[in-house]
Formats: sequence, structure tokens, C-alpha cells
Amino acid sequence: MAKTKNIFFKLRKKSSINRKALGFTLIELLVVISIIALLASVVLVALSGARAKSRDARRVADINQFAKAMELYFSDYNTYPTVQGAIFGFTADPVIGQPPLVPTYLSSLPNPPTPKDGTCNAAVNTPGSNDYYIYQTTQSVTSTYYVTFCLGDKTGALSAGPHTLTQGGIQ
Repeated sequence: MAKTKNIFFKLRKKSSINRKALGFTLIELLVVISIIALLASVVLVALSGARAKSRDARRVADINQFAKAMELYFSDYNTYPTVQGAIFGFTADPVIGQPPLVPTYLSSLPNPPTPKDGTCNAAVNTPGSNDYYIYQTTQSVTSTYYVTFCLGDKTGALSAGPHTLTQGGIQ
């Protein structure tokens, strides 16, 4: 019986040693977690700039799509849609033109991406805000239009700040 007891204690000792060799200490786990947290914060900082550039690229794409719709409208009616100071970005889109620009030429008016970026912090309904796109014509002159919008950072050939889309392109 002493021999059997001796074998049992030897097996028990081996299993406790193996268990310690396979586990991690609390300090090792804390070091690994802190390294992962540090790497995650570096990645998030790098991605915040990419998100801002993505929003600006969407603004430019929205404006280019709107310009194409305006030119299609002009080719059909020999005039641009008339409206006094329509602001895109509200929940209810304004009616632009008679016949309307939406849904024949655009499925819906573009809504600028949020949040605001860069230096585009002007008040709503003024040039220089990137919360809204502002479309304006005069009732008497329908051969011209302009849409004001703002970019938070340099996007392609466009600099940061307010810009205007006219029938001649983006300025």
C-alpha cells in the first residue's frame, strides 16, 4: 500500500507542475492587455483622418452627381431648376424645379455626411458650412445656379474650405 500511495503523490506532483507551466501570471496578462490597448489607440488615431477624408470624398461625389443631374435637366428643359435658397440636409427635401429635379434626375437630394470637419463651422444657410449643401438661383435668371459646400481638408485638387459649384464646375 505504501508503494501505491507513493505513485499517487508522484502523479499529483507532476500534474500541479504541468498546470503551472501552462498558465500565465497576472502580470504577463496585464502586459499583453496594455500592449493591445496601445496598438488599438494608435490604429484609432490613424483611422480618424481616413474617416474625415472619406466624408470629404463623399461631399465631392455628391456635388458631382448633383452637377450631372443639373446638366441633364438643362438639356431637357433648356433651363436650370428654379428655387430660392434650397438647403439640402434637412429631413424633408425641398422641391427643386418645375418639373421637379427629384426623382427624375436624382433619386433624392444628397445629404452631407456628418460630423463637420476642419474649418467648416459657419452657421447653417451660409456659405462655408459643411452640414448642408445650399442651392440657389434667381427666379429671373435660370441659366445659372450655384451650390455652396465646404470641405474639411484638401480633397483631390480642391483645397479645404468653402467651395461653389456652378454650371462651369467646382470653384
